[in-house]
Amino acid sequence: MHYIAGIDIGNSSTEVAVLRHANDRWEFVATSLFRTTGLKGTTENVPGIENALRGATDRAGIALSDLDLLLLNEAAPVIGDVAMETITETVVTESTMIGHDPSTPGGVGIGRGTVLDVDASFDAVEAGSAVILAVPGSVDFAIAAARINEWWEAGFDVEGAILERDDGVLVANRLDREIPIVDEVSRLEAVPRGQPAAVEVAPEGRTVQELSNPYGIATLFDLSPEETRKVIPVARALVGNKSAVVIETPQGDVEERSIPAGTIRVTDRNGNTEAVDTEDGADAIMDAVERAWPISDVTGESGTNVGGMLNRARAEMARITDQDPSAIRIRDLLAVDTLVPAEVKGAVADEFALESAVGVASMVKTSRLPLRQIADALEERLDVEVRIQGVEATMAVLGALTTPGTDFPLAILDIGGGSTDAAYMSADQTVSSIHLAGAGDMVTMLIDSELGLDDPELAEAIKVNPLAKVQTLHSIRHESGSVEFLDDPVSPELFGRVVLLRDDGSMDPIVADHDLRTIRDVRREAKSKVFVENARRALELVTPTHNVRHLPFVVMVGRSALDFEIPELISDALAEYGIVCGRGNVRGGQGPRNAVATGLALSHIDGGEYLEIDEGFGWSASEGDAG
Repeated sequence: MHYIAGIDIGNSSTEVAVLRHANDRWEFVATSLFRTTGLKGTTENVPGIENALRGATDRAGIALSDLDLLLLNEAAPVIGDVAMETITETVVTESTMIGHDPSTPGGVGIGRGTVLDVDASFDAVEAGSAVILAVPGSVDFAIAAARINEWWEAGFDVEGAILERDDGVLVANRLDREIPIVDEVSRLEAVPRGQPAAVEVAPEGRTVQELSNPYGIATLFDLSPEETRKVIPVARALVGNKSAVVIETPQGDVEERSIPAGTIRVTDRNGNTEAVDTEDGADAIMDAVERAWPISDVTGESGTNVGGMLNRARAEMARITDQDPSAIRIRDLLAVDTLVPAEVKGAVADEFALESAVGVASMVKTSRLPLRQIADALEERLDVEVRIQGVEATMAVLGALTTPGTDFPLAILDIGGGSTDAAYMSADQTVSSIHLAGAGDMVTMLIDSELGLDDPELAEAIKVNPLAKVQTLHSIRHESGSVEFLDDPVSPELFGRVVLLRDDGSMDPIVADHDLRTIRDVRREAKSKVFVENARRALELVTPTHNVRHLPFVVMVGRSALDFEIPELISDALAEYGIVCGRGNVRGGQGPRNAVATGLALSHIDGGEYLEIDEGFGWSASEGDAG
């Protein structure tokens, strides 16, 4: 018997398809999937490949030593990164703000006065003045309330309070009068004493109005037009909050520092360079990329955020491949407009404002040297011949053609973690392919950024799982709006929470201050910006007429084709062109998985008579010899 294995090294997973030759027939006998180790296309992949091969050979009932030939895809290393520099710079000058939206503020209304410690001497400020009292965590709520009442009795106008602990309601219930109280201020020591401040707590079900309005802040603090401009980030950061505090600080307490977003320079194959400012937005960047296509390199302005991002990509690839950084070329760029939570300078409760930004994913491509290193390492470890068989997208076409109901001309979309691949097989069976930056990992980064999670694992989970809201212990409302009644009660800690619905039926709470609709909208918008836009771009570039209207069949393969909504989003975008578009079913039973590994194995068979169903193993080839 003769065994060959096609090995598809992806950004996130490594897939294997094992083909056996016996009795003048080629039959697929096993497939496997294992997590990719290291950066795709580098020698760090070898342990993952070996584990994937062991899984496949175990299923086939053979030993690793029984394999006669290993076929690798041309896995060009891809580095994706996101430069999230705000286009409208967030800088607060001569003001400090608190607006962390605690769950239990006390009282209601708005007040303005001088910030003093609750246990300060009555002589610390002019008699009869308006004051805002700061209560450290060391002061018990009952003592704090009594002390605030004493300030009133001494003739002072207590306009509000700022508490370190979550005692807002407890203090409010013990006061002689109602005042706005903001609690849960973890860095109370950073609040400057003796400075003018304004405190606002909105009525139940409402949000702050004056402190989320730059003109409201200007009125309270008697600001000039120039000063009003500088508090715009403060007002924006407080939009939607139930409570807020703004404090005027001494001149020079908050310093300004700016690192510009920077300029991107796109160079075409003829050496012509076009510069575009990141602040012009993603559309301007992508227009420049389109005009220069096919591009030979992309560089960023030195000393800027985008320059640093692109230089990191070069440096990382140079380190891994042991090449000179100047020899590394960026061959594609995907830019999308997004929003990111930018930290507000002068904040004392970790406040952030959503600012416009440009997300950038780059594709760094090197020579085939790293792949040859992989092949050499595998041959040494396994004592098996290893060949670099073909371009990833081209192999995916061969695998996709085993999907029932397909025929060429045909295009495939293989959307992975770091890149989007497309290939087109014409009527004369010639194949053209394209390899673009930006895919699943970029979507994860956008979700993480726009929701302010700072948790890539949670962002990944949000990307791949539908949402629901736990309404009662026995019912949930799905993101589609439908209500599901449960036989068994959910865990009490899930009550009222937004949850992720896992494939195994379990529910995981999302620990973030966002409602279901916001999370869903961010997720779908991120997928549309990356997956749908890159699918359209890839298909236009790979189609001979550069017009997707001329495509009869589009087959989606790869990990992202298993997503619960990505195929729907792409199919909807292509529906107006009358294209047959959907997720593939490789060999009639593998679904969209294993297309490249299957194509690698099939590409080795001379004659190509492999479109015959064998009930024992799925797709098989007949009357073929190893090429």
